[in-house]
Formats: sequence, C-alpha cells, structure tokens
Amino acid sequence: MKNRIRVLRAEHELTQADLADRVGVSRQTIVALEAGKYAPSLTLAFKLSKLFVQPVERIFDPDSFE
Repeated sequence: MKNRIRVLRAEHELTQADLADRVGVSRQTIVALEAGKYAPSLTLAFKLSKLFVQPVERIFDPDSFE
C-alpha cells in the first residue's frame, strides 16, 4: 500500500525508531510500512493520523491496496 509515511516522518524530523516508539510498534514495522510491504491495522493508521495531524486518506492511498 502506497503511503506518505517516509515524507511525513522526515518533515517531523523523526527517525524510524522515534516514530515506532511514538505509535507503539517495532522499527521493522515502520520499515515495512514505508516500503509499502505492510498494510497497517486500523488502530495503527489512526495513531499515525493523530501523530501527523493528517486524515488517514492523506497518509495512505486506498487505491493502491493489493
């Protein structure tokens, strides 16, 4: 699933580990999300939405879901 996590993380000057800690997942989960190899749970999507102050649809591209 395509997403803007890498861009948003850079804009907020967060490392992958920082972001993982803030949303309660492993760094490997963030790596997989950024690579588009993992579709987040609804809970994780909402946590990222809240952290980045963006609607879920602006972070994740639902049309790219495989």
